[in-house]
Amino acid sequence: MKGQIMSRSVFGIDFGTSTIKIYNGLTKTVITEKDIIAIKNKTQLFEFGDEALKMYEKTPPNINIIFPIKYGVIADLKNMKLLFESFYKKITKASGSKMGRFCIAVPTDITEVEKRAFYDVVAKSDIKAREIKIVEKPIADAVGLQIDMNSQKGNLIVNIGADTTEISVISMGGIVVSRIIKLGGNNIDQMICDVVKRRYNIYIGLRTAEKIKIALADAIYSEDENNENDILYVFGRNVITGLPSERAVAKDTICEAIKPFFDEMVDSIKTILERTPPELSADILETGMYLTGGSASIRNLDKLIAQETDLKVNTVKNPEASVIRGISLIVSDSQYKKLMYEPKQSSF
Repeated sequence: MKGQIMSRSVFGIDFGTSTIKIYNGLTKTVITEKDIIAIKNKTQLFEFGDEALKMYEKTPPNINIIFPIKYGVIADLKNMKLLFESFYKKITKASGSKMGRFCIAVPTDITEVEKRAFYDVVAKSDIKAREIKIVEKPIADAVGLQIDMNSQKGNLIVNIGADTTEISVISMGGIVVSRIIKLGGNNIDQMICDVVKRRYNIYIGLRTAEKIKIALADAIYSEDENNENDILYVFGRNVITGLPSERAVAKDTICEAIKPFFDEMVDSIKTILERTPPELSADILETGMYLTGGSASIRNLDKLIAQETDLKVNTVKNPEASVIRGISLIVSDSQYKKLMYEPKQSSF
């Protein structure tokens, strides 16, 4: 029987390395913006979110662009709190209730202190929350994928983010095995910067590298499939002259450069499968694995993983939103209440 609908004054939060997503139970909407903040003269909030991203790698010395989350954990609590408060005012139009309930998704394979930091972002902010709970990200992912949380079947979820990939096996609403590896979309961006500098003698920024990734990155590249879309013209600074320069970047060069990323990703998935209990392995063989996260959309990544693991790979629409979809259900429906909990107190 479907659980009762819980109070509408609820907010679900997915603090990602690259993006922050907040679900507003009052309006049933989700705000998705870059997890980035611009600070002027060391103390003054200048801009945040998508607007701050536009300034990245373009600012004068008195404006610092800060990513408060590194490798899936909070590296700058002060600015993360300021960023959260800014987003909260934006999503509630500065007049929303400050007595709502909050649920925050946190990675599994991190310390209790690091989990508590996510809790403290809300608890120590100007928002006087009535209740703050956390939920493990793989669990929120599973709910967002509409996996039966009461089922004894094992499910493998691979969430590929910006800085990290979380690989988890879940069963009966709990996490059996989970591992975070420092491998994500940002690694590909840096690999692209490096190969463009080495092969084409131009410096490019990470935002340009991301555009190349979206246009040309392919986990399974075949020279037999060359077409006019395999070239992308980009601008950068010439390594030799120091002057602005334009170059045509080829798909085969990019795919060759980023191949080690996919090799390491596949090896990490195999490692988790080796640590999975045999009975759950049988379930995974039947149901396949689920590929989520912002970087899961890389062309042919699902096919490559399927080839290398002999498992069916289930892809979903908008894989980057699966966690926030799960959180929105968890905070809105009482049948999922048991999945949330309060983290342990910090020891300092």
